[in-house]
Amino acid sequence: MSAFRITRRTELPADEAWRRITDWPAHGRRVPLTRVLVETPGPTRIGTVFVARTGLGRLGFDDPMEVVRWEPPAPGHAGRCRLEKRGRVVLGWAEIEVTAADGAGGARVCWTEELRVAFLPRLVDRVTARTGQAVFGRVVDGLLRDRGRGAGA
Repeated sequence: MSAFRITRRTELPADEAWRRITDWPAHGRRVPLTRVLVETPGPTRIGTVFVARTGLGRLGFDDPMEVVRWEPPAPGHAGRCRLEKRGRVVLGWAEIEVTAADGAGGARVCWTEELRVAFLPRLVDRVTARTGQAVFGRVVDGLLRDRGRGAGA
């Protein structure tokens, strides 16, 4: 498996950072040739399923994911979410943690992921990790930077 971690500091309060980072369709707007469809009625909770479809026309693949841990941030508590990848092509998991910054305002967002592309040899795990870190780093940066875009916008 290819593991990577992205950590960002934001001036957003923890609950707003959480809302943005767990806006699943917004992830699709940030990844080229990808859209995310939530298959489970909201709000997000344990058992929520969504699919990231990446491709052009009929050429592409699905990356189905299920929320297996859902703990939004609360005073004195970090928010934690764990996604399990349930597809045939992309395997692994992702964990998201959003923590209110002590005294300084804002929040810290940490995205940790282990992924593997089923048909690629393990020799390319480092390249997969670096690519995942670059792509998801841009996604996290964009989601935390967006202004005035609510869920589904």
